[in-house]
Amino acid sequence: MSDVNSLVENKPIKTQYGGTPAARPHPHALVLLTDRGQSDWIEKISLEHEILLHPRYFGPNLLNTVKQKLFTEVEGTCTGKHGFVIAVTTIDNIGAGVIQPGRGFVLYPVKYKAIVFRPFKGEVVDAVVTQVNKVGLFTEIGPMSCFISRHSIPIEMDFDPNSNPPCYKTVDEDIVIQQDDEIRLKIVGTRVDKNDIFAIGSLMDDYLGLVS
Repeated sequence: MSDVNSLVENKPIKTQYGGTPAARPHPHALVLLTDRGQSDWIEKISLEHEILLHPRYFGPNLLNTVKQKLFTEVEGTCTGKHGFVIAVTTIDNIGAGVIQPGRGFVLYPVKYKAIVFRPFKGEVVDAVVTQVNKVGLFTEIGPMSCFISRHSIPIEMDFDPNSNPPCYKTVDEDIVIQQDDEIRLKIVGTRVDKNDIFAIGSLMDDYLGLVS
């Protein structure tokens, strides 16, 4: 595998946003991660992943197959500990393949660098509103879902179910928050699962709310 290692070591690679469709964020959500000072949440770290290949993939295109499977299997996913893998930037090493007894498949350990995103309690960030109803606001911060309860929305803003689309607004309608709007919120809590991170947000602080 030395020839493979020499080809991939420290070579930047063209990335693609893989993962499952459900893992893909709102079209505007990823853009917000690098706008308005939110790039502190994004960092580049070294990670490891194992690629399981069927023997039919062995041949001159082995390297490309490993790359594509790495993109598909890790981009857009969440490791919990490290956060969401936004994009693979570099493949540092592809280890020697290990044949799996009784199966014929070969397991390749891969070391790579990736841009990851992980939120922290107390951070103020921008989000995209994806759903509005009487219980609160559902938003996306990049690939992460964040819920804002009605009790965490300023009392002067009321829910209007008859509006099209439904929204939260002040009496004078000077401020209106509806689907697809960009808002600034504060993370008040997170829940880290094995394969996902969920957040709870609040608008009950100065300078939070609709981003003009």
